[in-house]
Formats: sequence, C-alpha cells, structure tokens
Amino acid sequence: MSVGHRQQPGGRMAGMTTVRESVESGPVSPTAEDPVAAAGSEVLGGPLGRRAAAGLSRWSPLHVLIWLAIGMFALGMAQKYPCYNDGWFHGATTQYTRACYSDVPHLFTGRGFADGLTPYFDRLPHSLSGGFDYLEYPVLTGAFMQLAAWLTPGGELIDRQQAFWFANAALLMICALVTVGAVARTHRHRPWDALLVALAPALALTATINWDLLAVALTAVAMALWSRRHPLAAGVCIGLATSAKIYPALLLGPLLVLCLRAGRMRHFGTALGGAVIAWLAANLPLLLLAPHGWAEAYTYGMDRGADYGSFWLILSQRVGHDLADVNVYAIAVLILMCAGIAALALYAPRRPRFAQLTFLVVAAFILANKVYSPQYVLWLIPLAALARPRWRDFLIWQAAEVVYFFAIWLYLANTMSADHRGLPEDAYHVAIAIHLLGTLYLCTVVMRDILLPDRDPVRRDGVDDPSGGVLDRAPDCFVLGARTYPYAAGDGDEESDRLVGWGPQQPWDP
Repeated sequence: MSVGHRQQPGGRMAGMTTVRESVESGPVSPTAEDPVAAAGSEVLGGPLGRRAAAGLSRWSPLHVLIWLAIGMFALGMAQKYPCYNDGWFHGATTQYTRACYSDVPHLFTGRGFADGLTPYFDRLPHSLSGGFDYLEYPVLTGAFMQLAAWLTPGGELIDRQQAFWFANAALLMICALVTVGAVARTHRHRPWDALLVALAPALALTATINWDLLAVALTAVAMALWSRRHPLAAGVCIGLATSAKIYPALLLGPLLVLCLRAGRMRHFGTALGGAVIAWLAANLPLLLLAPHGWAEAYTYGMDRGADYGSFWLILSQRVGHDLADVNVYAIAVLILMCAGIAALALYAPRRPRFAQLTFLVVAAFILANKVYSPQYVLWLIPLAALARPRWRDFLIWQAAEVVYFFAIWLYLANTMSADHRGLPEDAYHVAIAIHLLGTLYLCTVVMRDILLPDRDPVRRDGVDDPSGGVLDRAPDCFVLGARTYPYAAGDGDEESDRLVGWGPQQPWDP
C-alpha cells in the first residue's frame, strides 16, 4: 500500500466512511462535501441542515431535481424566443446573431414532414432536402420526429413550423427529465449529483437544437439499470439508444474491459445480447423494407468531411485544403485513444468506476470526431455528473462549452452575411480550442481520480462503484501490472449489504 493510502484496522481506508455509516447518514449532501456547492447554496439560504439532510422534508431530492430541471429547460426555451416569429423564417442571419438557431423548424419542411412524406420510404425532393435522398437520422430519432409531426396541427406553414418546434420541445423536455431522474438513481446515496445535470447551462442552451436528448435519456436509463444489476435491461436500452444516435454503442467498450478485469464476462454477454436484439428489433424492419432510406444515416456520416467544431476543421483551414482522408485519421485517433483508456482501466491500481470509463470513451469520440455540433455536449453532461461530481470542475468545462455555443453562431453569421459581421475564422479557431481544452481538462481530472482513487469524490464515501452493478465490490480477476489498492469490499457487514441492496458476491464465471 503506497504512502497516503494506508489502511486502518479492519481493512478500511483512512479518511473514508464505512458502508454502514454511508447508509445511516442518508443521501450525501453536496453542500457538505463540495465547497463550491456550499458557497452557491448561500443564495438559497445556506447548506442543508440536519432536518433536510435526514430526509424529513416533504420534498424528496428527486422532486427538487425535476422542478429545477423544468425551470432550466424553460429558460432554454425562452432563450430561443427571438427566433419564434422572426429568426427562423425571415432573414439569413438573425438566428445566428441572436444565438437561437434550431434544426427543428427547418427540418419540418426540409425533410418532408410538412408535406406528409413518410420517413425512410419516400424520397425527398431535391429542392427541399439540400442533397439528401432520405431522412438522414437513425430510426428511433426518425420515429420521434414523426410523432412530433403527428402532434402538429394544421394551418399556415409558419404556424405549423412553430407548433412542430413546441411539440418537439415538449417531448425533449420529457427526455431531459428522464435523464435527470436516471442520473439521480444511478449512484446510491448520491441523488444530488443529478443537480449538475438539472442546472447545466449547456443543457438549457442546446436541448432544443436537435433530437440528441432522446439518445441521452436512453443512455442514462441504461446506466441506471446496469447499476441496479439488470444487465439485460441495460443492454436493451443501449441498443435502443444506438438506434437513436450512434455514440451509445461506445458504452459496450467500457463494460467489456471492466467485466474482463472483474471476471464478469457472463454479465457482459447478457448486456451485449440485449443490445444486439434491441437494435435489430428497431432497425431490421426498415432495413428490409426500405434499405436505401435506412442506410442514409450511415452513408451521410461517412461522406461528411471535416466540419464545424473539430480539430480537423482547424487543420484543414490552416493548410488551405480539405483533408481527403479525414475519416481514416479520425478513426485512427479514436482507436489509439480507446486503446489508451483500456490500458488505463487494466493497469489502474484499483478498477475504475463504470461512469469514469464511459465518460472518457465518449469524450474521446467527441475529441477525435470530424464534427462537433453544439448539442453534442448533451452526450457528456450526465456522464460528467457521474464521473466527476464536483461543481468547480464541472463549471470550468461548462464555461468552455458556453463560449463555443455562442462562437459557432457568430461564426456562421460572419460566413453567411454579406457584410461579414460576426466572428472571424481565427477567433472561431480559438473558440474550438477552448472547447477542446475544456473537455481535455475534465478528462485529465477523471484520469487522475482513476490513478489516485483517494481523490475520487464518489469513493471518499467508502463505496467502490455505485454505478457498477455486478462490478461493484467484485474482486479483480485479470489485471495488468501490480495493484496497490485492494478491491473495496465495504466493512463486511451483511446488514449494510442488505440496506444498500447488495446481494452475495457471485463466483467468477467467464
């Protein structure tokens, strides 16, 4: 055991509470352990007192979180107000200079919903689609859009576009609330970590730009189900989330590495099987009945060049020509980063938490990708709240994302207006660099927590991996290098295990 990580009698790490103490003390209050949260709580009357901490209030943490999330979502809708009657419909740059752009009203007409076309089956008129033959979104996102179109009443075209946006906003708000609720239930005794999601500035700003919140909600539910030891249901949600956006498939990588280290490959196989079955159930009908329409989402992504928000855009604009092999470069960088994350997971002195590894893998995908749309930040917000629930680090990263949010619209205003009033190219490159550095900063802090588990705010409560499900407190079976930390087996008290919902440890069954 290295210096600074000595064990007290009974196998407990110095400075940590036992499982029993964590159970008896109730939900962990962020104002009790996070200086930034304690300072911010002064606006609302100060840190939680004894009665609130003991759960004697009529308001449960989930009630508070849901209402706060609704409030922040409403603020995000209000931020789009300048576009309701003007910016989306009149003039080319108002929606950029006022930072209220949304794909939703434009794609109501641009993807044939206004004309009653059936997604994936009906070919889009070239005059509407901007070059697409069919809807370029995965099948569950297309179904989500179609549902909103069915909820849109008739009338003048502009009125219908506005109503389509409101219908989508209502459905997306449900997804946001599901995400907050799932994050609150993923870490036992830490429901307040979801406050980071509910109050995230970037969530309010980007929630209604596109339909990413559907995949985000399904991914958050998958992680909550895995934490509750339901690998099959978690896998089903991963498969469904991948049918709405491609990135949730990345969760299977961390699960594979962690289950390999813990000797829980049977549970990984269950999750993988559930994901494959769910993905096939959602995609196979369209793949058979409308193969060309189904494939548009995947061929479009491969044909796309270096685009907004990416390191590759800076590189291509600096060298003065397009990167013809940007797909190869981006995939190669992603593979190298994921290999490094896998090595970190297998060499780390203590097995990383599932949320930590998932955050790193999705962040690597964002950093290596050839495009970064501002709403992609939604992918990372719930993962960041689970991986590093500390307000200082979270707000540093969020500040970088808010800078990029406003920069992209001002840059588009500059490129699309005749007088080029907006953000010039060099300044936009600086904003991209700020976004990249903000994400790298949070990745660095998470990696430090993995290498120095005593710095991990979640493990300071005396737990191992509350989002790990069957991985939680499991002994290591496959490790590269020497371990300096034992696996966290709590204090061995059966009553504590029963209170937190832990069942008996199962033998290794690879």
